[in-house]
Parts: sequence; C-alpha cells; structure tokens
Amino acid sequence: MKHKGHTNPPGRQKIIEALTRLMWAKDFHSVTTAEIAELAGVTEGLIYKYFKSKKELLYQVLNDLFAQFNQAVLDRMADKASAIEKLEVIIRSSIEYYTANRVFARILLLEVRTSPDYFRSEAYARVKAYARTILEVIQMGIQQGEIKANTDPLILRKVILGTIEHACLGEIIFTRDLDVQAITYSISTIIFNGAKA
Repeated sequence: MKHKGHTNPPGRQKIIEALTRLMWAKDFHSVTTAEIAELAGVTEGLIYKYFKSKKELLYQVLNDLFAQFNQAVLDRMADKASAIEKLEVIIRSSIEYYTANRVFARILLLEVRTSPDYFRSEAYARVKAYARTILEVIQMGIQQGEIKANTDPLILRKVILGTIEHACLGEIIFTRDLDVQAITYSISTIIFNGAKA
C-alpha cells in the first residue's frame, strides 16, 4: 500500500507488519506502541510520523489484508460464468480467508465496527467496494434468470454476508477449527436451494 500516493517507506511497512504479527497472539487493545516499535525496529515517534493514532494503523493493516482478500476473490470469480458460481466463490473464499488469517477476521468482525472513524477510513471504502461487487453479481443473477426476479438484492447480500459471519464468528473468537467445505456447502445449499422440504 502506498503512502500519500507515492511510496511506502520501509519503516512504515515494518510498522504495519509488526502490528499484524503482534495481533496473532494478542488483541488490538493489548498491543502497545512500544511493542510495535520494538518489533519493527523503529522508534515510537516514527509510528506517529506515519499514523495519527494506533487505530489509524489498525485500519491500514485491515486495508492491506482486505486488498489481498479482494484480489483473491476477483481472481477466483474470473472464470465463473454464472452468478451462483460467483457467489459460491465469495462464500468459500470468505470462510477460507477467515480460517487462514485470523488477524484479518478479528479486525474485520470484532475490532473496528464500534469505532465511528473506521467508517471514514480507506479500509471501509474498500469493504464497501467489495460489497458493491457482491450486489452486482446478485443483480446479474436476477437479470440472467438464475435468481428469482422478486429477490431483493440488498437483502440477499445481507443474508450471504451475515450467514458467513455467524458461521465463523465463534470459531474465530475461540480459535477453533473451521470445516470450510462443509460450511460452504451448507450455506450455499440453504441460500440457493432453500430449506423448505
């Protein structure tokens, strides 16, 4: 990620990587700027040169991780012709990424949502862009006749995102294993085939 539209100085990148590494073992509020500086091999003052606050640093970590996640999803969706296949990629990719990168999952699902300034951050703008992609896929599915014409695209998007979150949240909080294939199959079956006998 570039800094102020130009470059990402090595010290800034080391700070981002240090917080990411620390959050594998600790929650964000337990991490101190002194620990970040020590692990990054920089002074605490350098943290505040690049970031207004520790929270702003957290948003940058999320922004970088979400950029990687978003690109992986787009790459996987590229060769899928149907909207349902694309939505299944989104479901599977989300669960896989939450499982493989618990720091990303904890930041996105637990750490940032109670902070009003998060909703003005670059990270949130990236999350919104991703949500628009999901909405566009749903709308494509309706236009192509794969999804019922009377389906509310916004509600279906909430159902997909909310189901993924609730299926993973307990495992993320308590660091339990997730069966990606089984959860993906169950979610996709219920959403796209229905639960009615």
